[in-house]
Amino acid sequence: MRGPGRHLNRRLEVWRPTTVDDGYGGQETVFVQQPGTVRAKVDQPSNADRMLAAQSQSKHDHTVFLLPRADVRRGDELRGTDALGQEQAFRVLATVQPSTPVYTKAPCQLIEKAGG
Repeated sequence: MRGPGRHLNRRLEVWRPTTVDDGYGGQETVFVQQPGTVRAKVDQPSNADRMLAAQSQSKHDHTVFLLPRADVRRGDELRGTDALGQEQAFRVLATVQPSTPVYTKAPCQLIEKAGG
């Protein structure tokens, strides 16, 4: 039997929110790219996931599957290109692993580009 990684057909960059000094005595949050990329599969959420998101007023519109050891956290952004070469960015709303950690499931929100 092959591992679950064979279905992870995309490579995404992980960008993590980090607080930095703004140079005026305050702080601001910026996204900093983490080293390397993560293997991923991006899907539309299942009907059950859509119903749960609607009930909880979540902005979950995509589900990203990752290897169980991928260092992806709530609040991160996953960035890459789709099959047509279009840039995409997803905000991670949560990360969940099944009882047997064969993958990490990350409900995400597609971040729309300004003016697009």
